Amino acid sequence: MLLKYKLKVFGIGRDILGGSEVVFETGAKTVGELRADLLNQHPKLQALNSLLIAVNQTYANEGATITQTDEIAVIPPVSGG
Repeated sequence: MLLKYKLKVFGIGRDILGGSEVVFETGAKTVGELRADLLNQHPKLQALNSLLIAVNQTYANEGATITQTDEIAVIPPVSGG
């Protein structure tokens, strides 16, 4: 069953996913599954050397569970100067 997750997307991820807030449909129930589906459906993300995912404003590990009501952020590498 596909679930709809509302993702907040930052940096170059906005260009790759098509906006700063996108709805992503997947069967994922963990951060790791979500990351795998994102990389599979959007191969340009694979070129990034890291891709952090935060759930409810806290960086999440691969095994963290997600629900459709969570605030999920996709954070590509950030450079500063």
